[in-house]
Amino acid sequence: MSELPEVEVVRRGLDRWITGRTVATVDVLHPRAVRRHDGGALAFEADLTGCTITAVERRGKYLWLVLDGGESGALVAHLGMSGQLLVVEAQRNDDPHLRVRIGWSPGRTPQRELRFVDQRTFGGLFLEPLVVEPALGRTVPASVAHIAPDPFEPGFDRLAVAKNIRRKRTGLKRALLDQTVVSGIGNIYADEALWRARQHFARRTESLTSPQIAEVLDHATEVMSAALTQGGTSFDALYVDVNGSSGYFSRSLNAYGQEGEPCPRCGRFIVREAFMNRSSFRCPSCQRRPRVPHG
Repeated sequence: MSELPEVEVVRRGLDRWITGRTVATVDVLHPRAVRRHDGGALAFEADLTGCTITAVERRGKYLWLVLDGGESGALVAHLGMSGQLLVVEAQRNDDPHLRVRIGWSPGRTPQRELRFVDQRTFGGLFLEPLVVEPALGRTVPASVAHIAPDPFEPGFDRLAVAKNIRRKRTGLKRALLDQTVVSGIGNIYADEALWRARQHFARRTESLTSPQIAEVLDHATEVMSAALTQGGTSFDALYVDVNGSSGYFSRSLNAYGQEGEPCPRCGRFIVREAFMNRSSFRCPSCQRRPRVPHG
């Protein structure tokens, strides 16, 4: 699943191409893609047509298009495991997994359109109202209000988040992946942050000081910032920007996906271990297992 840097790359691309555009045509090619919209495909097409996209925003891994300055709510995009938002020439042949096509009023030539492509149909699009999120006073879609701010949002309080994580009394990586505590940090960047901080993923949060946890959050922010400069991390054709281009931060990963490779810091081989129905990667020398593991 795409993580914060990959979604931010998509957000920036969409902002460039579609902010200020008025939706002229909407075609739902697969009803499952709009299953969360009240009224289904026909209502989705009618409700979105005529709206002007005034901003493209994101929190963590969640992306939405603000409609008519918020008066018409937001078009929320859940990319799921394989969803893609692509801006392509309108004459381009349809992808076999094209689910929704959105066109705007004539502008530059050649004419382009926004396409939602989703091979596994786990993702989807839907319209919903915006609400004021109390912690930062930011306006967000109703379905996003329970998601915690991410480290790139103005007003993000890393020390307060670190104290909250410490109180969770759970494994460190579990807390980092909890989107109600801090959003945007997924499996890839959690492993990279923990490698940089020399912390084991199962270290108990209450055994760490708040400054130690804040250091891990700093490393997560740094590694995600580095990924952004390289277009995100792509392992297959499903992870692309709005132009269909892949990111190449995977070449800079120190731990994630590096099983059997030497640790760039000490030379020990990186190991892979089971974690929450997925994998964690670490250096057995730099990130020693705690005495009482908790995963």
